[in-house]
Amino acid sequence: MKIAFLPISILGGLIAGLIGKKSFEFIWSKVDEEDPPEPEHREISVVKLLLALAIEGAIFRAVRGLFDHVARRGFERFTGEWPGDEEPEKA
Repeated sequence: MKIAFLPISILGGLIAGLIGKKSFEFIWSKVDEEDPPEPEHREISVVKLLLALAIEGAIFRAVRGLFDHVARRGFERFTGEWPGDEEPEKA
């Protein structure tokens, strides 16, 4: 079943990426009037860059994780099988 879920996962990743990007742009516009700094920019504040990267990473991870979990629940309802592990592995 994991193979059957793969196209859904790929498409979900693309959609989550777009939603995450738009969400980050919206939130960053509330933090600063300028565009967010990028690592390749020479004249930037390292603190501002770190803040932008942390916000962007947190948003992307949250959106991607939420979308992935919801897609798996939908897949399970449709097929009757969960496409992944039932619970985390024990340490």
